[in-house]
Amino acid sequence: MEQQITPITQADYPLFPRELSWLAFNGRVLQEAADTRNPPIERLRFLGIYSNNLDEFFRVRVADVKRRILLKKYQTWEHEDAELLLIEIQNQVLQLGKQFNKIYLDIQLELRKHNIELIDDSKITELQSSWVRSFFNSEVKKHISPIILSSTDASLGKILEDNTTYLMVEMTGSHKPEYAIVQVPTDEVSRFIELPLHLNTRKKNGHYRRQIILLDDIITHCISDLFQGFFEFDSICAFSLKLTRDAEYNISDTLDQSLIDKMSKGIRQRLKSEPTRLVYDAAMPEQMLKVLTKQLGTSSVDALIAGSRYRNFKDFIGFPNLGHQSMEFAPLPPLPSADFEQHPTTFDAIRNSDILLYYPYHSFGYFTEWVRQASFDPKVTHIKITMYRVAKHSRVIHSLLDAVRNGKKVTVVVELKARFDEENNINWARRMTDAGIEVIFGQTTLKIHSKICLITRQEKGKAVRYGHIGTGNFNEKTARIYTDMSLFTCHPEITAEIEQVFEFIQYSYRPFVFKHLIVSPTWSRPKLQQLIQREIDFAVSGRKAEIFLKANNLVDEDIVQLLYKASQAGVKIRMIIRGMCSLVPGIPGKSQNIKVISILDRFLEHARVYVFSNGGDTDVYISSADWMTRNIDQRVEVGVPLFDAKIKQTIISTLDIQWRDNVKARTIDAKQSNSYVKRGNKRNIRSQQSIYDLFAAQAQLLLQQADPEL
Repeated sequence: MEQQITPITQADYPLFPRELSWLAFNGRVLQEAADTRNPPIERLRFLGIYSNNLDEFFRVRVADVKRRILLKKYQTWEHEDAELLLIEIQNQVLQLGKQFNKIYLDIQLELRKHNIELIDDSKITELQSSWVRSFFNSEVKKHISPIILSSTDASLGKILEDNTTYLMVEMTGSHKPEYAIVQVPTDEVSRFIELPLHLNTRKKNGHYRRQIILLDDIITHCISDLFQGFFEFDSICAFSLKLTRDAEYNISDTLDQSLIDKMSKGIRQRLKSEPTRLVYDAAMPEQMLKVLTKQLGTSSVDALIAGSRYRNFKDFIGFPNLGHQSMEFAPLPPLPSADFEQHPTTFDAIRNSDILLYYPYHSFGYFTEWVRQASFDPKVTHIKITMYRVAKHSRVIHSLLDAVRNGKKVTVVVELKARFDEENNINWARRMTDAGIEVIFGQTTLKIHSKICLITRQEKGKAVRYGHIGTGNFNEKTARIYTDMSLFTCHPEITAEIEQVFEFIQYSYRPFVFKHLIVSPTWSRPKLQQLIQREIDFAVSGRKAEIFLKANNLVDEDIVQLLYKASQAGVKIRMIIRGMCSLVPGIPGKSQNIKVISILDRFLEHARVYVFSNGGDTDVYISSADWMTRNIDQRVEVGVPLFDAKIKQTIISTLDIQWRDNVKARTIDAKQSNSYVKRGNKRNIRSQQSIYDLFAAQAQLLLQQADPEL
């Protein structure tokens, strides 16, 4: 008997606001900083990650909310009150800020137990003061040129750089107070300065405590030296501040052109230049704050946030470990891939079978080695690759430059709009173009976010393609801290479709057909809808129907509605969503068959995996795309089905391990309250460590089979 599915209206589909869901995700990062099971230095670094995330949140998400407020009178489609949303965002940010400050104090106490102390300028001894002033005069002062507010006609909002730490200085005396802005030159001098050991405080056991002072505090301590002789003052003080701006450089990417046409020039300009947040030291005097906000010209929808004395905590991501190695995570060296190690060349290995690498458990060096070998292999004729975010010192690009010198044809698709990496990508694009590489900048309306590479060789008189499709960037640095998957294959139909993707990027007007790959923007949505609907049909007919999704974000409304429909039909849905999740699980009659968890640990979960049970003939895909509207409709993304039974089982096994995580997994409930998955009487399963152990055992077994003497 067929199951009846209750029709659902738009209003019946609950959607958790994605901005608040993002804050819940950053709350999970804050949980990692609070978790005393993590080493103290790592906890401090998690505070840096939290701060960096929050900066991006204001630059992107809050900026978008502010645009919606400014455009309210121009649009009719907005179905939520953006002003109320902004208020709720600000309230939650303030609550998280209070937690942040408490955690920071707790970590400082913990560091003191390990003979490491963070001190500010108020704790500098007389002996240390002499050294600090000498250091300031020789190493710091030369990088500082104060902005005197009384002598500039320009708006301070146009002068201050985005996400840069500044000190606002007040000089008072017999005359009207003078104000100045001093930039903390962290690009020139380390943010963390260790004081000479012999000047530090002794512990009771006679040993000296390792003491670190921030560059901000060194400047504050010596602030009078900076202005003495130029201004007359009886007292001088300095307080930190930071301005965050809208990161959306091209508003036409997110707004309908007809709406842009209706907007006045003034509104368009505000959309591009408005600050989104001013964070300042809560101890800043009221009069100084009034001067600051007047100079900035802040509006009623700006977020003015009082915080602790330090700005740009993101620098704490690189906080040095001056103590024992146990104060950091124990290293997990990248594991060898037996599939590659058993063959003399990477091409021999890929020709033997499809190969899956899972970073950072496996070494990213296999990919860079593949490109390096292609750069001089006499059989290789052409290398094509997409570049979204690359390392500052990229071995991949150096190999591409070598390939051109060896007479290979090299085509590189560079995304110039990769947010926050624009300058790095432009510099590489210039260098590659000068070297003779064909550099393509893709399409003006679509970001190229796919992670594909195609190498063509001449073998026995025929052109043979070797392809790569992955979930993460070709970036040696992030491959050590992000979990991502890479598929290497020479499957002729898959590699032919990779070739078509490159053609689509250059010639989007041509007709293309993709039988295997899930390609955004044109082909992705109907394919995903078809795969989900197929599970619904199985469930309605009484057969087993399951979906297992792993992604960074799930916020596309149409897909969320279809998943609600699938739940009602009886499809069992499990999801591991790292970040934003608009779907509300566990609602009787709507999403009772949906369970969602989120995992945060030492590595950033970044892989995207889609699993559909398909009536027992399971389909498994890896992809560069999250289930967000931008990834489905507004970017070039590529997902690939896995045909190798061993690889499919490996991925399913890793997903099952993650689903059983009871150490670092949180349950995503209707309120996104971030409660940890309950362990009960089960043994501890920390999935990232367990997956590493799984691959270590597999690698050892395969290598032993190849060489019994190992």
